Amino acid sequence: MLSDAEVKNLEKLCKENRKNILKMVYNAQSGHIGGAMSSVELLTVLYHKCMHICPKWTKSPDFNNRDRFVLSKGHASSILYSVLAQLGYFPKEELLTFRLFGSRLQGHPVPICPGIDVATGSLGQGLSIACGMAMGLRLDKNPAKVFCLMGDGELQEGSVWEAFMHCTHAKLDNIIAIIDRNRLQIDGCTENVKSLDNLADKIRAFNWDVIEIDGHDINAIYSAIERAKELNKPVAILANTVKGKGVSFMENNAGWHGKAPNKEDFERALAELE
Repeated sequence: MLSDAEVKNLEKLCKENRKNILKMVYNAQSGHIGGAMSSVELLTVLYHKCMHICPKWTKSPDFNNRDRFVLSKGHASSILYSVLAQLGYFPKEELLTFRLFGSRLQGHPVPICPGIDVATGSLGQGLSIACGMAMGLRLDKNPAKVFCLMGDGELQEGSVWEAFMHCTHAKLDNIIAIIDRNRLQIDGCTENVKSLDNLADKIRAFNWDVIEIDGHDINAIYSAIERAKELNKPVAILANTVKGKGVSFMENNAGWHGKAPNKEDFERALAELE
């Protein structure tokens, strides 16, 4: 359990991350606000409290033993960039180059940016990549963990379930999948596009441990990740979230999946986060 002071600091960081997401997408007039907002607490807690990280990146003496992270929902790159900037991977001023030509901060993450292990964006591929990383680390007797943040819509892809199956077959105990269960995708509600419920039972059927939490509860996120790190099998954290969390007119609205705000909406949203 985190202390009250730690929770308060993380809440402050989350607010900063939401503001950064808005500013980045507005400045670029391109990006995905909804799914980035729903992942704010998940990535803020993961990076600031749970992962073994190397902000100096390749210059860090412990670089090879760092935990790995795969942003399978690569379109939510703005929240990842904001967290990396908070931790000093690159200057915060660089955030406003998001999605601009020649920037290291592309719309989907690429390894030219410090802190990015793998390029992602083609949905349904991230868990397979994370599985391969986890197998390689085990062969090297490397103690690092692999974390993979997935959207719920991409779980409609068959390749995800092949990866679930293989992680169990390979007896991987160094991989943790975090599912951003906001129940919305570009075409609307996941349950209308292709039903996923009861998602926890489906994943357990592949012999994964599943920890279901409120994906905006900082203590619940921290406790789930720390517990998952101690279990001796693949673990999925099913985080129930709200798409567009933090801005009233964006919450639970699939229209904000990949839409940039105009000046009026930007100012309204920013005012709500003050």
